[in-house]
Amino acid sequence: MNDDSFTWSRDAICLDPSSWDLRSIAADLYRRTCRVNFDMPGFCVLNLGRDIDSVTFRHVMVDLKRDMAAIHEAATGNMLAYLSAARFDQQESTRPHLDGGPDECFLMLGYEPCAIDSDIEIFDYAKCAFDHDLSPNEFMARYNPMFKPGHDILRPYATRVPCFSNTDYQILCINNSCAPYSESQPAWQGTLHAATITSPDESARRIINSTMIVSVPAGTSDFIDDGQLNDFLTTSVVRRQGDG
Repeated sequence: MNDDSFTWSRDAICLDPSSWDLRSIAADLYRRTCRVNFDMPGFCVLNLGRDIDSVTFRHVMVDLKRDMAAIHEAATGNMLAYLSAARFDQQESTRPHLDGGPDECFLMLGYEPCAIDSDIEIFDYAKCAFDHDLSPNEFMARYNPMFKPGHDILRPYATRVPCFSNTDYQILCINNSCAPYSESQPAWQGTLHAATITSPDESARRIINSTMIVSVPAGTSDFIDDGQLNDFLTTSVVRRQGDG
């Protein structure tokens, strides 16, 4: 990361693997997303092209979560569990925000090809909070980015995702944590995300397969059951709500 800029390079963010070695891909996703300091972006995009289908795509998401969980358990002794899994059509622009979740969590968002253009920006609010001697929660209380003063403070910490495309199947992993920074007790350092939908279209769909994944003590079960996960993997139902 450049000392003078909080914009990450394309190579730091964008994964376009030459082979589907999911264990290797999962290691890359985990390293870039589940950061405990500011040496990694806290987010990344995996491009899987367009030669798959929606059901296969969702199975890849679940397989990657399983492999990331093995890495997390080996590194920390904790597990990764699903807090939620849903599909929706999201066509509203959003300002920088967290999705509601516990102190340590990340989003794995699966975007399907569509005719609707959009831009994604990630804001390194944990680093901004650290630079202002605040915890992430204190920063959000004092400088809410939903309002202009907070948004202006965060602007230098923004990165527009350069490889985000509406033509391919893509997985976007975003560290959604709010844990304070600590060298003695490392915890995931979160980011905010915002979407700009340039041309919403009620006759089309912008499908996001959305999962929230949390760090939990060993032995904790997923917060969704097998039936709910199977429904996520196989359903053709898409809700017109949500965010991403």
